[in-house]
Amino acid sequence: MYTSFREMPVWQKAMELSIQVFKLSSSLPRSEDYGLTSQLRRAANSVSANIAEGFGRNTSKDKSNFYIIACPVK
Repeated sequence: MYTSFREMPVWQKAMELSIQVFKLSSSLPRSEDYGLTSQLRRAANSVSANIAEGFGRNTSKDKSNFYIIACPVK
């Protein structure tokens, strides 16, 4: 069992995703800074944030709800 969400491979991959999205979105036009760029970055960051939030929950139903929200592909 994991003692921290940082030990979870899925959280580590979510952080890698976030870094890659940040790098890719930095090449978007400057006019998109407050539009598409911002939305892409916030969406990528929310994956790891929801995994971390779910890890801290006590009930399995509550945990699974956050893990489902974190899933980037629906």
